[in-house]
Amino acid sequence: MSSDIRALARSLLDLCRSRKLTLATAESCTGGLVAATLTEVPGSSEVVDRGFVTYSNDAKRAMLGVKASMLANFGAVSKETAIEMAVGALEKAGVDLSVSITGIAGPGGATPGKPVGLVHFAAAARDGRIIHREHRFGAIGRSAVRQRSVVEALKMLLELARGPKPVKRVRKAVDRPRPRVVRTPRRNAGTRRRTSRP
Repeated sequence: MSSDIRALARSLLDLCRSRKLTLATAESCTGGLVAATLTEVPGSSEVVDRGFVTYSNDAKRAMLGVKASMLANFGAVSKETAIEMAVGALEKAGVDLSVSITGIAGPGGATPGKPVGLVHFAAAARDGRIIHREHRFGAIGRSAVRQRSVVEALKMLLELARGPKPVKRVRKAVDRPRPRVVRTPRRNAGTRRRTSRP
């Protein structure tokens, strides 16, 4: 593991620890590398709950609850499957954050429209936030695709761990104080003003 990846993993674990967040991973083409990277850091047990290695479609269905129709319609390497994997890991593990990876590391496995190096990522948070990313790393070698996928997965978890972005308040061009409305006291219903008649 490179020092950059180790530093990224440590930053994620430190942030999760400070915010009392737990996480799980759901990995296909990386075969558990994300979980291994995180658990190599001492003290990671306070944050990492479990890792699902769902290499086959059967494993994705049985362990993460990915629908067979989803796999049939979109394939294992797709945005839809990645999101279902992340949500499934979140629900099965009962954690605060999850990340999923499904892709074609190569050298074989490419299909029309899905080349070697195509990887789909999804990360999900307990508060309902879900992010998806698609990367086409190209035919850079099986090991390189897997290593770069680990980095992307850690970055996505870090993004969710930081929390939702605050909504910026749009200020009006001129903020003027509202004029104070002075109300006149109501007259007694019994005392009506008489008008003089001619």
